[in-house]
Amino acid sequence: MSETKTTTNNYHKRPEVLECDVVRFQNAKEKWVAFVGLLNGKPYEIFTGLQDEEEGILLPKAVEHGKIIKQVNADGTKRYDFQFENKRGYKTTMEGLSEKFNPIYWNYAKLISGVLRYGMPIENVLKLVSSLEMDGGIDTWASGVVRALKKYVDE
Repeated sequence: MSETKTTTNNYHKRPEVLECDVVRFQNAKEKWVAFVGLLNGKPYEIFTGLQDEEEGILLPKAVEHGKIIKQVNADGTKRYDFQFENKRGYKTTMEGLSEKFNPIYWNYAKLISGVLRYGMPIENVLKLVSSLEMDGGIDTWASGVVRALKKYVDE
């Protein structure tokens, strides 16, 4: 993967395609999924929410990696697609991750992604997310984000 140009304040411009880890977790009895976009092997962005088959988030259990592809529509709006290869090498693309998750989770994930893009150490991101006081189910989401990002902490 090629290096991405660094701009001011340690910010890295997002390439069109990022490698991605898929992290599944369970909170209470709900199944959740996180797509962690990686730049140079480190978390750069996160998309997460309930793994809802009705919304088109149906992934084979074997899928642990893929790519997040940024698409710019003709009207200038952006969307992010997740693409993975099955065991036979065929590609499957889930279009519009932003439309598949609850807008509240999407907006918080955008905020966390912004913090990651500017290079805040993962340990500090975990502390920040853990310290957020949320209710109405969003606290469950926050604990899932912490679980999804913990694997990137250098021991």
